[in-house]
Amino acid sequence: MNRPLHNVLVVEDEAAIADTVLYALRSEGYGARHCLLGGHALQLLRQEPVDVVVLDVGLPDMSGFEVCRTLRTFSDVPVIFLTARNDEIDRVLGLELGADDYVAKPFSPRELVARVRARLRRSGSAAESEAVGWQPHGRFAIDREGRRIRFDDQALDLTRYEYALLAALLQRPGAILSRAQLMDRGWDTNADSADRTVDTHVKTLRAKLRAAGADPDPIRTHRGVGYALEV
Repeated sequence: MNRPLHNVLVVEDEAAIADTVLYALRSEGYGARHCLLGGHALQLLRQEPVDVVVLDVGLPDMSGFEVCRTLRTFSDVPVIFLTARNDEIDRVLGLELGADDYVAKPFSPRELVARVRARLRRSGSAAESEAVGWQPHGRFAIDREGRRIRFDDQALDLTRYEYALLAALLQRPGAILSRAQLMDRGWDTNADSADRTVDTHVKTLRAKLRAAGADPDPIRTHRGVGYALEV
């Protein structure tokens, strides 16, 4: 049997749902493992890296939000929430904790596999496009391989999504990027929460740039259009 190119961890306590997801993934050639508990999943992820995590919010031992928060302290593996909760506040919370996508139950197994495939494709494209070493951009410098950004030679302590937004703006200095474009370059999410999510991360990013001595603010708001970065 050929070894699967990508491995997916499914963290789900409902057996019927887990079996459906595992079957759909394996039918498409993915390696798929299953955990019932969040604690077990975190232990496994520390020992055996996977390519994507499909994570239920309502687990018996701890919430999927707690699992994602802990996971982000040691891994950037893409996370897709799979849950019966579809309120906007839950989607925004999950995304701000570091999730990459959000699928509400009931769901189509085919759609879920397509979302897994999209995350893998996006991760692969990003890895292929990363340049080695620091690249200067005016007062900024970016190390895409190391996922680091400096301003006036000061390292910025950025969250995963703050880095994604600033890196996207640095790809096209001076160009106005819409919120949808910024979301597309950084992570997957539902369009109805895109504005709030991007604006929240821009606000925290601006505060960190001010603390590093950025005056005036290099991130320009173009109302009704999006954001641009002056380097």
